[in-house]
Amino acid sequence: MFLSVIEIPQGDERVSDSTLMERLARREASASEALAQLYDRYGRALYSLAVRITQQAATAEEVVQDVFLQLWRNAARYQASRGPLEPWLFTLARNRALDVLRLKHEKQRRREDAMDETFSAPAAASVPAAEIQIDRQRRAQQVRSSMASLPEKQRRAIELAFFDGMTHSEIAAALSEPLGTIKSWIRGGLLRLREALEAGS
Repeated sequence: MFLSVIEIPQGDERVSDSTLMERLARREASASEALAQLYDRYGRALYSLAVRITQQAATAEEVVQDVFLQLWRNAARYQASRGPLEPWLFTLARNRALDVLRLKHEKQRRREDAMDETFSAPAAASVPAAEIQIDRQRRAQQVRSSMASLPEKQRRAIELAFFDGMTHSEIAAALSEPLGTIKSWIRGGLLRLREALEAGS
């Protein structure tokens, strides 16, 4: 987390949220300490909320970081007269977590659509249903054979992307590989699958 390097001052726990927000808004010399205190007070609870929504620890950490970055950049927009800081922070975290979740689901839907376009046979009204079924089975077998021929980590990366709905960053973390390597594996693997299907058509 970007706040992990900030030392949290001791003996200042009684400073109110509104006072800390004023320091942030005015960018006083103690602004970074004010942000660190707010993180110390609410970071863990916001993380717990984000984990419940996203079901991903790494994603939840990103959500919390985004919330405090937004707090740092937009502290002047907060008005204590409209209500306490805590529910405002939880609303920011909830909305951000839901946005991330929606984006993830949308990416997964697009991947599935792309897979359908890549691997589906052209419809032909003149082809009997039995032949269509046989062709689908043949193409499915080609996909399985092509997947089996891929290196284990490359195959795993593709499975995590298309069947578990993980982002490239999440896959890189899960497999302990650079992000660029993961993207290259997935792109290259899909090209091999496409070539295998075209060759068997």
